[in-house]
Amino acid sequence: MIDPTKEQEKNYLFLIDLQKYAIGELRDGVTCKDVYQKVVDKINADRPDLLQYFAKTAGFGMGIEFRDPAYPLSAKGTRQLKSDMVVALTLGFNNIPDGKNSQYALSLIDTIQITKDGGKILSEGMKGKDDVMFYMEEEDKKPSRSAQKDAPARRNAAPTAVVKSKLRNENREIDADAINRRKQHQRELAARRQEEGLDKYSGEGGTGGNNREKQWRRFESYVKDSQLPDAVASQKIVVDARRLTIILPINGFAVPFHVNTLKSLVKQEEGDYTVLRFLFTTPGAISGKKEDTPFEDPNATFIRGLTYRSTDSFRFTELHKEINDLKRAAVKRENERKEMADVVEQDKLVEIKGKRPIRLTEVQLRPSFDGKRQAGDVEIHSNGIRYQSSVKSEQRLDVLFSNIKHLFFQPCDNELIVILHIHLKSPIMIGKKKTKDVQFFREVSDASFDETGNKKRKRNYHDEDELEAEQEERKRRADLNKYFKAFSDKIAEASNGRVEVDIPFRELGFQGVPFRSNVLLQPTTDTLVFLTEPPFLVLTLNEIEIAHLERVQYGLKNFDLVFVFRDFTRTPVHINTIPSNQLDTVKEWLDSVDIPFSEGPVNLNWQAIMKTVNDDPYDFFKEGGWGFLSEKDNASDGSDESEEGSEFAASSAEDESDFEDESEFSDASDDDSGTADDLSDSGEDWSDAEARLEKKEKMKGRGDDSDDGRKKSKSAVKSKSSKGRK
Repeated sequence: MIDPTKEQEKNYLFLIDLQKYAIGELRDGVTCKDVYQKVVDKINADRPDLLQYFAKTAGFGMGIEFRDPAYPLSAKGTRQLKSDMVVALTLGFNNIPDGKNSQYALSLIDTIQITKDGGKILSEGMKGKDDVMFYMEEEDKKPSRSAQKDAPARRNAAPTAVVKSKLRNENREIDADAINRRKQHQRELAARRQEEGLDKYSGEGGTGGNNREKQWRRFESYVKDSQLPDAVASQKIVVDARRLTIILPINGFAVPFHVNTLKSLVKQEEGDYTVLRFLFTTPGAISGKKEDTPFEDPNATFIRGLTYRSTDSFRFTELHKEINDLKRAAVKRENERKEMADVVEQDKLVEIKGKRPIRLTEVQLRPSFDGKRQAGDVEIHSNGIRYQSSVKSEQRLDVLFSNIKHLFFQPCDNELIVILHIHLKSPIMIGKKKTKDVQFFREVSDASFDETGNKKRKRNYHDEDELEAEQEERKRRADLNKYFKAFSDKIAEASNGRVEVDIPFRELGFQGVPFRSNVLLQPTTDTLVFLTEPPFLVLTLNEIEIAHLERVQYGLKNFDLVFVFRDFTRTPVHINTIPSNQLDTVKEWLDSVDIPFSEGPVNLNWQAIMKTVNDDPYDFFKEGGWGFLSEKDNASDGSDESEEGSEFAASSAEDESDFEDESEFSDASDDDSGTADDLSDSGEDWSDAEARLEKKEKMKGRGDDSDDGRKKSKSAVKSKSSKGRK
């Protein structure tokens, strides 16, 4: 009821009281007409003015048929009501005048079960005054005088799609105080980072222990001459694959070279000879990322290359192939050694004895042991958890509590799987794969049961069946969330406080491309994660030094986000293609977790920046640290900056000019654009403005024609004068 009158409100409240009275009279043994008569007597006693508007029936019985004609609650109903019968109690007043030459009706209908002590409502709903009556504001009821004057014109105006606002965000309220508080907080965070950097790197020679000097690795093929193979006596090139060494004859001596000292091997055909050219690694001969490769003594004498030729092309071809294979094997072995350098050997898992361990059943593991999806169980033991495959007994994975850095539980709301994710402190091996993330998940869909035929489902694809399927899926999701959440809490409890459960906040998430695909990145209390599918992303917030927003400028639909870690040797993480409409959301989140951020209009060369930082961190912070990233913001505020500090400001101005040139008014001349501005400032109609523009175009066209005519006349005069001279 919208804006009911006092009389309408009074009649509705009486109808509620009348229904309560009638429900009390619906008891075992009473006849239908007696119930109706008692309701009529109640109306006649309390509100006789409403008796003439009362309905002719107070309801009907419900049984095999929806409306049972044998049990009408009216003056004609002669049958008795029995216990546990069900009736529909319909009380109402029809055609009540409201004093404004119109009528209205009131009705209340509920399903009632007959009992010995009175009726029992089976369809209880909201019918109180506050639930059904709504009152509009007084301002809406009484429009202003100006609105009353404009009302006829508005009613007669034709519908249009033109909106009053000219800009998309014109009506959006901007909280200036919140923006100023955020800027002040960011300045405090930046100053704190600057102080921490100076304190951290002021000692230990200005490096703070951060610079790790590359050590020269000594490759020793043989300790003594007796270890040389017997084949060297033939004064030929010998390849010792066991010791990764190439033995070359030089002036009658067998000289061993470790394969890691070999830069490249070149084979060429020169007439009847086949030439092998050995090129070795020497100072100044390396270009690119390995330019800083250390040498034990850079001032020593090095052999840069050796060349051998022979008429036995078959042997040199075999040597070329054998040495290249040896070089590839050595490089592969070295890469594996570097890859496995940070892999830890965990302690043994202490199994629980005397009782059954808490178990999470029928879950899948990522990454899997052999690339195949297999179900298994996860058990909680004294000092860690164990995953045991249900197919192969040898596929077992132990994760100790001491190696767990973060434990995440991601519910299956708006997702296809429910996830229990573990981010490790040190990587471990799963099969032949090194990983720092272990995930246990279960799919929400029951399609696997339908495909295998283990569970035969009867589907008629009617509305009732679809509704039932949706309710089943909703219940299944809730049960899975409860099951996985309880197990994750048990892990945290068994770890004695070393591990806490973290849940992603989906409402704070934002889209981005951390790897190759666009995903939803979700913040948690301590991290920023993406856990739905590999490759996973887990960024610990307290390990982040700063964040920088790139490509933040007018006209672009996306921007990028770069995280720089406190450990400057780690490569910065890039999250690309974040929608520009989520810029404020990202800024608010970064500020709330105390991460200082800056923004700029272009992408920066972070490889060169981090190399400068790692070369001398103390000098970097002494010269201002990360302040160079925010110089563009300071310049935009109107402060005078040097030429170096205003580079970004200049580039942004050029970009803005480019966008203006590419706008829909780019085909107009400077004069025309100025005229259009004048017209927009004036109060002229569009038709008048268009007529003025056309007139100006015609005048301009005549001016161009007159100029052409002047040029033609000048040329004609010149030609006549030249003829006269002749």
